[in-house]
Amino acid sequence: MPQPLPQSVKRAAELRHLLNKAAHAYYVLDSPFMEDAVYDNLYRELLNIESKHPELKTADSPSQRLGGQPAKKFINSKHRIPLLSLDNAFNIEEFKDWHSRVNKLVETDLNIKFSNSKWQMVGELKIDGNALALSYSKGILVKAATRGNGSEGEEITPNVRTINSIPLCLNLKKPPPWLEIRGEAFIPNKQFRTINEGRIIKGENEFANPRNACAGTLRQLDPEIVASRNLDFFAYSISLPETWQSEIKDFLAPKNQLEALAWLKKAGFKVNPNTELLKDLEDVKIFSSKWESERQRLPYATDGLVIKVNDFVLQQKAGCTHKAPRWAIALKYPAEEAPSKLIKLTCQVGRTGTITPIAEFKPVSLAGTSVSRATLHNANRLSSLDLHEGDTIVVRKAGEIIPEVVRVLKELRASKAKRLDLPESCPECKGKLVQVANEAATRCINSSCPAILRGALRHWASKGALDIEGLGSKLIEQLVDRGLVESIASLYGLDISLLASLERMGTKSAEKLLEALAISKQQPWHRQLYGLGINHIGESNAKLLAKTFSNITDLETAACQSPNLIKSIFGIGKEVLESLEQWFLNPKNQKLILELQSVGFSLAVTNLQTHKKDAKRSRPLTGNTFVLTGTLPSLSRSEAVKLIEERGGEIKMAVSASTTYLLAGEKAGSKLTKAEALGIQIINEQQLKKLLAV
Repeated sequence: MPQPLPQSVKRAAELRHLLNKAAHAYYVLDSPFMEDAVYDNLYRELLNIESKHPELKTADSPSQRLGGQPAKKFINSKHRIPLLSLDNAFNIEEFKDWHSRVNKLVETDLNIKFSNSKWQMVGELKIDGNALALSYSKGILVKAATRGNGSEGEEITPNVRTINSIPLCLNLKKPPPWLEIRGEAFIPNKQFRTINEGRIIKGENEFANPRNACAGTLRQLDPEIVASRNLDFFAYSISLPETWQSEIKDFLAPKNQLEALAWLKKAGFKVNPNTELLKDLEDVKIFSSKWESERQRLPYATDGLVIKVNDFVLQQKAGCTHKAPRWAIALKYPAEEAPSKLIKLTCQVGRTGTITPIAEFKPVSLAGTSVSRATLHNANRLSSLDLHEGDTIVVRKAGEIIPEVVRVLKELRASKAKRLDLPESCPECKGKLVQVANEAATRCINSSCPAILRGALRHWASKGALDIEGLGSKLIEQLVDRGLVESIASLYGLDISLLASLERMGTKSAEKLLEALAISKQQPWHRQLYGLGINHIGESNAKLLAKTFSNITDLETAACQSPNLIKSIFGIGKEVLESLEQWFLNPKNQKLILELQSVGFSLAVTNLQTHKKDAKRSRPLTGNTFVLTGTLPSLSRSEAVKLIEERGGEIKMAVSASTTYLLAGEKAGSKLTKAEALGIQIINEQQLKKLLAV
């Protein structure tokens, strides 16, 4: 293989530096300076250079955010610096005891009399995530590991490289020979809800809370799955070689915790901004009280505070036990829990047949909302709780989001109460339930089960799929319960008189629904594919597959005969391959494909020339780019984005000279100022609607 030319070596280095800088601005600083299209072009240029000259591929290349084959297993890795856990204080009195112990250690070891106000503390939020140990060599990320037992953990470097807020290379011109960073990986609340919504649609069990979802994600053997879940990271401590000193003033070795956090931020890490210097116990009380209430408004889960001695010399004097530092403690908030009386155990059947046990109980108030139902996830969880009729249960909001049953107060149980287990037959169709091998899921395997059909219809009609206006859950229940539809293809055989006779319908509603059903046949191929409800084929995967395979026949051939063609697509992993093959091998799905084609679905990319006039008429914004800022009067941001993209417009994050329109609402920010300076046309919601109607 020919050696790379000097200009290729130089260009690859330039691209790595610029792309990493752009990623830091976007994911850490929340201040993008580069348009998506520009980033994509530069990224492709780097990939092209690296494909021709693999020797130019470095550990800090953005291409290494996601790469390589899934791991067969994780290997243990010894930590250079132990990753210790923290002792806990569950109230302010226990915290005072810790404070007194540290005070005595400091007085004894330094032979100096300190009052409570002489040594200062730093208060940080305790993020409810998973601790990581990051190792950098000469400024490049070389290893990442879980906490494990504190001395060694599992190496998960490929997975951690997918976390965009973790820099692959430090913002240091002359970095130390080695550097150890500690921090917390976590899943933001909004992303957690999105993940669970996707799992519900797929018929999978929801994650109990963000922390468990994060832990399970980090231990995925396939980095592509990790990347799809958009983890985040806050750095909170640093260890440097004792003899190293930076030549740059801004990067002198920190002498205390506050300086360490500032150092980390300048080096390129995301640092939690809600940190305060606390002079004494009174400051700690105020800080604790403030965040006990305000944490509900944070975009991520917290379960307390971490209070640390600020000065590193005093930290060293205080020392550590075999498992925890003496100079830091977690001041935990009590989980908001409430007792309630179990009314009954019910079961939900998902669209893939998964049975989810649900505890229904007398309403209780948790985290400001009234709660009367909680998922028990699966048969294993139900068994471990040992739930009986009429039990008094303790309920809490897991991660302050999802209600869960924590435990049963067995001492209050009636003597002859009956134990509650999953039923042996499906609560909907009375078909046999099967425990899935190597999974916790219990499923109904009757493909004609009304619950499975209702779920399939709801998914087909959902906004991300065929977006059929007027086909709601109540109507779907009527159609299924009366035996009027047997599959999603059956919807397209309904007539106006039958629909008009249904409850809450009428001639006008029936006409609108039939019109919406007709329009749905024109939805693009990737939406049709997503609407089929194939396990693990979400909206993103459907788009990726539809770009490569222009029709369902080509996709089926690849899934059953040439899976490597699918595997080569970025973001497509083993689970998706297996799911596609199983779906296409099912005779009922083969029948469904034929039925959909017979009622007018292409299940393919439509001929662009044939539909050129229609496309132009329905996509009047093609060729225009939009940037959004501020709050719109009636449209949410996601609704506005959807409308613009459906009409052919393109959404950008940042204003540039190539921006066509800035859509501005109330409290518009710096984007408005920049648009005015560049002479970009600024429109409001009303003007947008006029453009959409062209």
